[in-house]
Amino acid sequence: MNDLAFVDDLMPDPWPGENDAPPRHVSDDWFEAIGSAPPNPASAAVVTMLDARRMNGHDQLRLLKAQQELVSYATAQLYRSMVELVATIASEDELDANAPEEAAAAEIGAALHLTRRTAEYELSTALDLHRRLPSVLDALMEGRIDLRRARTLLRGTEHLSIAGARSVVDTVLPHASSLTSAQLATELRLRCVEDDPEDAQRRYDNAVGDRRVVAEPSVHGTANAYALDMPPHRLESGMRYINRIARGLRGPNEARTMDQLRADVFLDLINGDDPTEGTGDRAVVDLHVGLTTLAGLDDRPGHLAGFGPVGADIARQTVASQPDAEWRFTVTDPVTGDVVHTGVTRYRPTAAEQRKVHARYRTCVHPGCRMPATQSDLDHITPRLDNGPTDVDNLAPLCRHHHRIRHDYGWRYRRLDTGEHEWVSPLGHRYTVAPRGP
Repeated sequence: MNDLAFVDDLMPDPWPGENDAPPRHVSDDWFEAIGSAPPNPASAAVVTMLDARRMNGHDQLRLLKAQQELVSYATAQLYRSMVELVATIASEDELDANAPEEAAAAEIGAALHLTRRTAEYELSTALDLHRRLPSVLDALMEGRIDLRRARTLLRGTEHLSIAGARSVVDTVLPHASSLTSAQLATELRLRCVEDDPEDAQRRYDNAVGDRRVVAEPSVHGTANAYALDMPPHRLESGMRYINRIARGLRGPNEARTMDQLRADVFLDLINGDDPTEGTGDRAVVDLHVGLTTLAGLDDRPGHLAGFGPVGADIARQTVASQPDAEWRFTVTDPVTGDVVHTGVTRYRPTAAEQRKVHARYRTCVHPGCRMPATQSDLDHITPRLDNGPTDVDNLAPLCRHHHRIRHDYGWRYRRLDTGEHEWVSPLGHRYTVAPRGP
């Protein structure tokens, strides 16, 4: 990698746009060489010499991934330099710094043209990674995660002791690169609840004690309303209620968008008006929780669709507070986790195939999507036009957006024997989505 003379030989001549020459494929050996080791100055020099205009779409995406790894590498270098600056200021008597971190933030802000708060935030991130989660800083340096995931890991464990934070991070860091930031945050919440259920319950109780609703004017002359620190099971039930009423109001003569309908339903409710007349609406609660937890035999967390992990006590409260909702139950094999039976307790029973698909998958199966399965379309993996059967093994939940992406933009996917779904993008890249079932 130290000899960069070979790089120009990899790129086609002339460039696209010159003599109408089409883009060409870059050698697979080159990308394998770049990806075989963590980013370093030599690989950085090579990657920055490449021009995406001289590549086809498939290789442009591979270049994007290599460039993202370099961004992570450079960010880790930047943060380590910030840490060293604090140490230098603290050790040099002539600087006379009583508060080396504050002094370093002032230097960083001036050098990088940052506001005081931005400089302090960036330095705080660097110091937290260095002191609390050095393994995360190492992963950033090696290009295994990006800054978004690094900050998610910091925020998701900031309430834990250093030992506790490192223990939780060690369980999720190996597969953090395969998760979106939102999925990673959900995974962290789950691990934190499992690691110390009593602490999770105390934090929940304290936060709910600070619940509030705030209204404030916006710069557009409108107003915004915020509901903060709400019990998630009650808020989720309320949002589903609003969504169902809004969907019931849609029709051929309705000009309002779904967002506008939801907003108007919300305003009707808080003003004492009843927007539900004629809609026949009932709430549906999508909670995954073990029977032993409901029976009080253990305190394993549950999973509330749309919100993620909730403590065992919250799961039990959810059950107790929703007597009129539809409840779906799933029986799984305790060893393999396979779904062996499903059912519905009351109201609006659905087809057995739909119940089992919803039980098998928590979310839309497109890479990175978190839309609950119960709010997604049921898609035929092998399309019906290709004689695909309508059965549970050929059905998977896709949110409306990704359902359209699949059929309109040429994405393909199949279900593997492992229960995973393998997607192939129009540019030929493959993505494997692990099952997110009960």
